[in-house]
Order: sequence, then C-alpha cells, then structure tokens
Amino acid sequence: MKKLALLSAALISTLIISCGGETKTQEETIQSPIATGQESNAPVYDPKRGEGKFDESNVKIGPLNEAMAAKGVAIAGTKCTSCHKLTDEKLVGPGWKGVTTRKTPHWIMNFITNPDPMIDKDPEVQAQLELCLVRMPNQSLADEDARQILEFMRKNDSSK
Repeated sequence: MKKLALLSAALISTLIISCGGETKTQEETIQSPIATGQESNAPVYDPKRGEGKFDESNVKIGPLNEAMAAKGVAIAGTKCTSCHKLTDEKLVGPGWKGVTTRKTPHWIMNFITNPDPMIDKDPEVQAQLELCLVRMPNQSLADEDARQILEFMRKNDSSK
C-alpha cells in the first residue's frame, strides 16, 4: 500500500512539474521580426486589417444592401450556421452578434475567406480558439459570397 501511495505521489509531482512553466503576456508572445529571424522589411500583422487581400480600398461599406444580405442568409445557412449562432452565444464557434461593431469589414472579409493565417497570427482569434477549441475551417468562399455574408452580419447586428 505504501508503494502505491509513493508511486501516486511521484506521478502527481511529475505531472505538476511538467505542466508548470512561465506564462507569457500577449506582448511577450508577439516578437519583433529581428527576434524571430525574419527580415525587417517583412510585413507586420495588422490586427485591424487581418491578413488577406481585403482592405479599406476594396471593401466599401454604405447603407445596408438588403439584396446582398438576403443572399448572405442563404450562404450562411449552408456554410456558417452549423457552427455559429446569430446571438452572442457560442455554439462550436463564437456567436456573431456584435461582430461588425468589434471588427472592421475588411478584417471580417479577410478572416472568412482566409482563416488559417489569421488564426496563426491574431492574438484575439487565438484567444477565441482557446475557448472554442476548434479551428474555423476554410470554407473556400468566393469574394462575392464573403461580401454577402458580411452584409448579412451587418443586418444581424442592426436588428433588435
């Protein structure tokens, strides 16, 4: 019985030691290009824009386009709503409510068309991944489909 107690204590001690370690702050985990061995002219990740081809020059937002939002509903029903609720409640992924007030339109477009590099680089997305535990798959959305989903998200955020 003593041997079992000693073995258990040794196992627990080993687990505690192996799982321990320093935790880094968000600032410490984002390293400079020099510290990571990248060239200094390498593009720096912009958390307001994301990574992809969309920026404020090619994503123009005006009044809500109801026709695009209606098409976005259909696309989201096929590609998105099995993992995302329209409320702020988490399903598999985070809820959509308020996303257009928290993120820029071009960030949303970049993320839904190109999630992998943004999951790897964006600290907020990485924090969401820790909560949701599932990486968003690349749905291979066409640019027009992504724009229609964005318009649907805008409509969802404007509804009461």
